[in-house]
Amino acid sequence: MLNQAEVIAIMRDAIYTVIAAAAPMLIVGIVIGLIVSIFQATTQINEQTLAFVPKIVAIMLTLLVCAGYIMNKLTGFIERAYEYINRFTG
Repeated sequence: MLNQAEVIAIMRDAIYTVIAAAAPMLIVGIVIGLIVSIFQATTQINEQTLAFVPKIVAIMLTLLVCAGYIMNKLTGFIERAYEYINRFTG
């Protein structure tokens, strides 16, 4: 039977894994959004696609570049989850 500390440890591990896997795309999206916003403010161009398209392209490229890192993070969590299951059911 799981106690409260073990459940919190599993949840903490899951949340950390999600944050670590999503961080590269989020950081790139924020940086590109900031750059585009500064560009729009200086040129006074307020086109919505100008803000949207570069972010999507940059995030997709980041996903391709960081796919191995993300896969390692998710695989590690799944392995730990199976260890938790084996430890608490067996």
